[in-house]
Amino acid sequence: MLESRWAYECARGYLAPLGRRWSHVRAVGAVAEKLAPAFGGGFDLLVDAALLHDIGYSASLATSGFHPADGARFLEACGEHQLALLVAHHSGARIEAALRGIDGYCDEFPWCNTALDKALTFCDLTTSPSGEPMSLHERVAEILDRYGADHVVARSIHSGLPEFEEACAATAALIEVAGIEVEPARLAGLDRVAV
Repeated sequence: MLESRWAYECARGYLAPLGRRWSHVRAVGAVAEKLAPAFGGGFDLLVDAALLHDIGYSASLATSGFHPADGARFLEACGEHQLALLVAHHSGARIEAALRGIDGYCDEFPWCNTALDKALTFCDLTTSPSGEPMSLHERVAEILDRYGADHVVARSIHSGLPEFEEACAATAALIEVAGIEVEPARLAGLDRVAV
């Protein structure tokens, strides 16, 4: 149950005042909890990362203005190194870091590109800002529309689309093998992606 987790309480404390962001985070956490049995020993890590992936948006943690880095640094300070790495790289954050000119990002937070990294991206990029399920391509379109094509976030999402497609397709394949069902909207369009 999500509400009994340390990560849930931590995320709620920092993100509940942000309204829609908190709705998104709770939904991403719920998706991760549903998928987590497919990841064996990574169950807790995936669920906690999903709940904490946007914690860097909290005004009290936002020191650099780049939420994956701010969240990851907070988690490192809490002694949560593996969580910090997942949060630092959710949904292609290293691509955005490069576009922002942030030097040494992958030195500070090495990108592991694990099944958990891919699953976290799946959970985030198949959940709308208000917490509804949607396809990866719908979510990418929503982000591009919300930010505008020239914004650094939109450019990084556009650049990362092939990586996101592969991550989501790989996660879909794992959960299918595990016999886990998710909302069909989350899987739309992934049958065309080679893994």
